[in-house]
This record gives sequence, structure tokens and C-alpha cells, in this order.
Amino acid sequence: MSRPLTVTIPHSLGRAAARKRVEDGIAQLRDSYAGQFTSLEEKWNGDRFECRLSVFKQTISGSVDIGDDTVTVSVLLPVFLTMLANKVTTLIQQRGQVLLEHKS
Repeated sequence: MSRPLTVTIPHSLGRAAARKRVEDGIAQLRDSYAGQFTSLEEKWNGDRFECRLSVFKQTISGSVDIGDDTVTVSVLLPVFLTMLANKVTTLIQQRGQVLLEHKS
């Protein structure tokens, strides 16, 4: 296995509001891509979301840690998919910032 990709996204929402947005974002991703997974395991442990999914016979695992002013996403890609690491990091950063931006 490779090193985890880690992206920390700052926010000013507070922990509870950030968690709600992350929960909603995860639900949208699950609904949008569910047909592409051969298996999906997910659980919340406090303010930490953990998941493991299989796609194209490759297993990807990750976690999301909700903090008072940051959300940290870690993803462990299989060696076969490490060539996509930069794209995955950029995508997480961009989507995470949109998800967690403060809306008046």
C-alpha cells in the first residue's frame, strides 16, 4: 500500500455544522456513485467517518475527521491507482472548500 493522501480544509462553520455538511456530501456521493462500487463499508465513530470501498477490484479506504475549524480527509489508494494521487488531492481540496464555505 501507498502513503495516505491527506487534505486539510479550513472552515468557520463550527464542528456541528461542518459535520452536517460532510454527512450530506457523503450521502450525495454515495447516491451518485453507488452503482460503481462492488462493496462499500462506512461508519461514524464520534466525529470521524471511516469508509472502505472496492471499485475495479481495487480497495480504497479513507477517513474524514471533523474539527472545530478544519476537516481532514485521508485517502489510501492502492498502488495501482497512485498515478491518480494528484488529481484526487486536487478534487478533494476543491470539492471540500465548496462544501464547507460559509454561506450567509
